[in-house]
Amino acid sequence: MLDPKLLEILACPVCRGSVEPDDEHSWLYCRACSVRYRVDGNIPIMLPDEAEKVPASGQDKE
Repeated sequence: MLDPKLLEILACPVCRGSVEPDDEHSWLYCRACSVRYRVDGNIPIMLPDEAEKVPASGQDKE
């Protein structure tokens, strides 16, 4: 699980908007950009090239 203090300061590297974790803290979602960023070993991979598009229907969870 990601540290709540870390979640407070993390922002999408593209739009600088807030990101929200999924229930398992495996992904961080940016609603403004409709992308998600992977969390690997409690380390967020916040690289625009590593982001995955999220379908318009909502957050899909793996």
